[in-house]
Amino acid sequence: MRQLALGLTPPPVPAFDNYFPGRNSEVVSALRSLASGSFAEHFLYLWGEQGCGRSHLLQAAVAAASSQGIIARYIAPGGKLPAADAGLRMLAVDDVDKLDAQAQIAFFGLYNLLRECQGVVLAAGNAAPARLALRPDLLTRLGWGLVFQVHALSDDEKRIALKRHAAERAFDLRDEIVEYLLRHKNRDLRSLMAVLSALDRFSLENKRPITLPLLRELLQSEGEGNGDPRSGD
Repeated sequence: MRQLALGLTPPPVPAFDNYFPGRNSEVVSALRSLASGSFAEHFLYLWGEQGCGRSHLLQAAVAAASSQGIIARYIAPGGKLPAADAGLRMLAVDDVDKLDAQAQIAFFGLYNLLRECQGVVLAAGNAAPARLALRPDLLTRLGWGLVFQVHALSDDEKRIALKRHAAERAFDLRDEIVEYLLRHKNRDLRSLMAVLSALDRFSLENKRPITLPLLRELLQSEGEGNGDPRSGD
């Protein structure tokens, strides 16, 4: 049985180079500087709606810092925070709004540890610090540094990003395919990119050009092509 193309095409590893900034250029610039150690600020908090790219940005910053030999950790939503480590120099905690009481205590301790050694703390959540239901002392820490709202891409920005992604993979992306993808489901950009990568692979495997019928065939094979194309998740 042929394995499904979408299952074989994981989203690209988050990096600054594969992040389409849209209105978030200032955020990306600040994170690049933090990751390189060339920024005076050591604490940064990102907030925005689900799918806006805040997780991508945290992971990109950790990857950039790690590539320079800096000991950096990204804590995924629901992940366990590391024990106190004298070598740790960057900590990125995602979805802080979901931290339970014990995790909040651990994060508070790590924040103070990194502050003492001039380390970097990055965090992200679904709302600005003042609107989070967290320990007051932790909220104070989150508000000490820079706070950025991460703006989700508009449909026009997604169109540009999808076209650019296709050009990087050396295929022409017709407007009708872009519009179908944007109508088919309410997808975040990372998922849309994964569909395009799967479509490119599917095209090569079947020796057929990339067309709307081919996209529909791919989505049907994944069980995603049924129902109203305008319906959301």
